[in-house]
Amino acid sequence: MRTALYNEDHNAFREMVRGFIAREVAPVFEDWMEQGHPPREFYNRLGETGILGVQAPEEFGGGGEKSFKYNAIVIEESAAAGVSFGNFSVHSNLILPYLTTYASAQQKQRWLPGFVSGETMFAIAMTEPGAGSDLASISTSAVLSEDGSHYILNGSKTFISGGALADRVLVVCRTAPATLEDRRRGLTILVVDAHTAGYAVGRKLKKIGLQAQDTAELSFVDVRVPVEDRLGDEGAAFTYLTHNLAQERLTIALGGAAFASAALTHALAYTAERKVFGKPLSSFQNSKFVLAECATDVDAVNLMADRALELHDAGELTVADAAKAKLFCTETAGRVIDKCLQLHGGYGYVLEYPIARLYADTRVSRIYGGTSEVMKTIIAKSLGI
Repeated sequence: MRTALYNEDHNAFREMVRGFIAREVAPVFEDWMEQGHPPREFYNRLGETGILGVQAPEEFGGGGEKSFKYNAIVIEESAAAGVSFGNFSVHSNLILPYLTTYASAQQKQRWLPGFVSGETMFAIAMTEPGAGSDLASISTSAVLSEDGSHYILNGSKTFISGGALADRVLVVCRTAPATLEDRRRGLTILVVDAHTAGYAVGRKLKKIGLQAQDTAELSFVDVRVPVEDRLGDEGAAFTYLTHNLAQERLTIALGGAAFASAALTHALAYTAERKVFGKPLSSFQNSKFVLAECATDVDAVNLMADRALELHDAGELTVADAAKAKLFCTETAGRVIDKCLQLHGGYGYVLEYPIARLYADTRVSRIYGGTSEVMKTIIAKSLGI
């Protein structure tokens, strides 16, 4: 029941990505999980293939593609193979729109060639120990130096995906105090060089899933950030974040759909091979009913994801639409993967089996990018209630 999303160019790109995974990711992925991230040079390899910069402008070495479908293909193929590309999704799916939309011409010249090649990996730092989904509560601050040439940045961030290996980080900070009337006032984005004095990577957080993607704490003590490295206008960050969160939530929704599809594939293969009381597990009525339920949910979640992707490519994906897609796709993926793991029995709880990794990796999708509860709040507001 998938919609006709992809053409011959997309299919050729898919074959390239699938071959790249088979050659350069799958054979070493367990090593990445042990290490907590891919080796730094892997991102240069992603750059060489063109995967990092599919949507970046051609003048900076990118592919110049307007459609997000190429990004969706990477998400689908990674899920099908049971691997991830480390910080690829944050770098290419979340951060690129900030740079192409809000960076000045001079900033693009400085940053985008390295972005595309993998020489300069980016992360984004919004979440703080005391400010998660409530971005208006951000307390990390930046004040102008006396001569007005630099911002002096102080504060800390946590749960920063790709933070351990990032070369530059988009730090959301407060450059003016909030008011009772407008808590969102005064937020600014600084593109911080990770090699600057006072910038430090703290703990690398150990997670129950996504173990090949580094997640770190960051701290800033009197970090001097040139005014030229401010992204867009001072005080405009909340508007920028709201605009770009739709693509972030679409990315998570597409991941949910891809994970659910992969879980069903694994469950079908396992139940056909596994014998119980001398018969294939798939021959029992309960197994058939569970798989039928999962297949129906997978069709529904893919249709939702496909529609959201089409709306995004047309420039029509609203904040509420993105929230609906993220809520439905991630919640449905959780249910499907749980049922598929149950069909594996005890083996489903063993990391040797892909279903166990899917189970652990998908849980956070209902938290990051805005929790399911926040998505419900956004959707309710769109209904006028």
